[in-house]
Amino acid sequence: MQGAWVPLLLTLKVAGWSTALNLLFGVGVGFGVARCRFPGRELLDAMLTLPMVMPPTVLGYYLLVLIGSQGPLGGWLKQQFGINLIFTWQAAVIAATIVAFPLVYKAARAAFETVEPQLEQAARVLGIGETGVFFRVSLPLAWRGILAGLLLAFARATGEFGATLMVAGSIAGKTQTLSIAVYEAVQAGQDDTANFLVLLTSVTCIAVLLAAGWLVPGRVPRPT
Repeated sequence: MQGAWVPLLLTLKVAGWSTALNLLFGVGVGFGVARCRFPGRELLDAMLTLPMVMPPTVLGYYLLVLIGSQGPLGGWLKQQFGINLIFTWQAAVIAATIVAFPLVYKAARAAFETVEPQLEQAARVLGIGETGVFFRVSLPLAWRGILAGLLLAFARATGEFGATLMVAGSIAGKTQTLSIAVYEAVQAGQDDTANFLVLLTSVTCIAVLLAAGWLVPGRVPRPT
């Protein structure tokens, strides 16, 4: 069972980096879509939400084409900097980030749309710049919904399997996350290891989901 902690630590590492990247990109894109009106806005929303419904293996194939050594991005990185992303933990981070992105984006967009534009306008009238309006008005009013989305994205990243397996593989101690380790243990007939890994994954996801549910905006605290 001692070796079972290695994929757990790797999973937490991958999920942590994935959540941090989604905090940056998911919140930024969610705010932009919530505040801007332009033709094709709903089409863009559908495209950004696509990873939520697309089969993970299909998404993994697209990533493989994109960041593989012969792909446009992967080929450029290898040629210019000697960087090979395939079968690395960084590839697992990219896969987890894209798969979990819609959870942060949708939560951030919904949270920002609940912020009254009049409050932001009042801040502008008082001479506060756009950056100040975002960090002093919009973000503080929307943080609960954003944090709930981030927690859900973290839970999704910990359970990512299909896309991660396609681009990162299953290298023990390097790219073998919890979900992949469970698959490998079942295939090898190591039932005790598989049960332990499943328990670890389940406890982690349940804890995160409970925290996310508590942070849902508008939740009315129960009387004690």
